[in-house]
Amino acid sequence: MTSPSNGLYLAIAGAAVLVAAGGVAFWYATQQTAGSQTAADQLVTVNATTCEPNAITVPGGRRSFEIVNASDRPIEWEILDGVMVVAERENIAPGFRATLEVQLRPGDYAITCGLLSNPRGTLSVTPSDEAAVAASEVTLRKFLGPLSEYRVYLVMQGNAAVKAAETLREAIASGDLEAARTAWRDARLPYRRIEPLAYRFSDLEERIDPRAAYLEKREQDPGFTGYHRLEYGLFARNSTEGLQPFADALVADLKELAGRLKQAPLDPGLLIEMPAESALQLAQAQVPKGENLYAGNDLQDLSAGLEGIAKLSDLLRQVVAGVDPALDTVIGQDLEAAQAQMQATVAQGHATYGDVPRAEREKLSATLTQLSESLRKLQPAIGMN
Repeated sequence: MTSPSNGLYLAIAGAAVLVAAGGVAFWYATQQTAGSQTAADQLVTVNATTCEPNAITVPGGRRSFEIVNASDRPIEWEILDGVMVVAERENIAPGFRATLEVQLRPGDYAITCGLLSNPRGTLSVTPSDEAAVAASEVTLRKFLGPLSEYRVYLVMQGNAAVKAAETLREAIASGDLEAARTAWRDARLPYRRIEPLAYRFSDLEERIDPRAAYLEKREQDPGFTGYHRLEYGLFARNSTEGLQPFADALVADLKELAGRLKQAPLDPGLLIEMPAESALQLAQAQVPKGENLYAGNDLQDLSAGLEGIAKLSDLLRQVVAGVDPALDTVIGQDLEAAQAQMQATVAQGHATYGDVPRAEREKLSATLTQLSESLRKLQPAIGMN
């Protein structure tokens, strides 16, 4: 019979072996990923402090980037035009890679390199025949109806996000923890519905929706603000204490966002890019790991995100139905499949997202990936590149 002290020794030794094995596995995955070939136009390796290369030049047109995470933290990689996010990949795990495809116009852009506090790199996009052809193929007349209707949707959901955040602020001010938790869950939904465009305002998104994992000091970082800072206080620390300034700031930032959404330039190229990109973000970055680490209500958030994608998809189907009825049918079927899988997962009644089995997440991710692939076919079908 093993004595208690010997059992404790064996447990500690076993844990040490597991930690060492995990470290070796991470090192091996990083080395294998960073050293392998890529079919993308550009390979970008992100380490703890910078991107390699830190200055990139590519010709205009549709370009692909292979992003390798060689750091020990999950990362997001963004292409920025001023404060506007052109495209991004988020939640890339240490030792793993992700591919980003994006239509790029000639110009100078910035790229993020891991932690939000890290210096940004540069991306120079040079003129090309491909970019010139793509610009000439954009015809606004086909999209006037969808653009106008989406503008109305943005304004309504932006105003709803402000009102919900004000309700949350009132609950926090009253010190009612349960009311504040309920208000927080509700406050997330309108923002998730307009996230395909809202996240592109990088300065606001970094205040409204930063995740602790992307910040140097995690939950203790001064940049940890917005929805997830309030979530941390309400669900991890079980208190409304000290949250009032963060609630006030969230309301102010959402008001600014609502104002920008009313004036944001909407063009066909942007409209047609957003639903496929957002579906892929859900499939690759959000469904596998989740985002609401403290509240665990990710399914509610994911459902709202899919609602926003469905709104955009339905608007674009108005354009494609007369040009490619077969593609319109496929998109409709894939959208219904994604919605049905989402509803089926929600109906299982998991207490938190951590209780959702891996196999169930994989099914949901697969249906969203298929939807993204179908939506990506809209560009050639309706004369846009």
